[in-house]
Amino acid sequence: MADAARAARLADRIKVIVAQALERRIKDPRLGFITVTDARVTNDLQHATLYYTVYGDETQREDTAQALESAKGILRAEVGKNITARLTPTLTFVADEIPADAARLEELLRTAREKDAQVAEQAQGAHYAAGEDAYRTVEDDDAAGTENTSQA
Repeated sequence: MADAARAARLADRIKVIVAQALERRIKDPRLGFITVTDARVTNDLQHATLYYTVYGDETQREDTAQALESAKGILRAEVGKNITARLTPTLTFVADEIPADAARLEELLRTAREKDAQVAEQAQGAHYAAGEDAYRTVEDDDAAGTENTSQA
């Protein structure tokens, strides 16, 4: 069993190798504008999961997924030539959902900003229903009255 640090180093190396191979070796027309965002390798160095994003619409994403699946053997052979592990890990490609999640978070933040602006606009001319001393108690009035009588 390898340590986690070695698995992380190997994952980084595999990410670079696969990205370069996609750019230089794979000539599949279905392959869209792809970015390999992350790679993770199991601690036993047997399986590598590569996360990717594709710039384009849903059909381009599907075509790219098919192209990656068909090029998996070539990419694994390229990884095997360029790493120093005894066994070449299997490759699994997973579409990264970070851009979609980021867009959803941006939309939520925009909505929150709009609602904050509406609340600030409503609060601009508002005043307390009971006046400025709404939380003044009877004890406060008694203390204020005794202070006033002692000063006179």
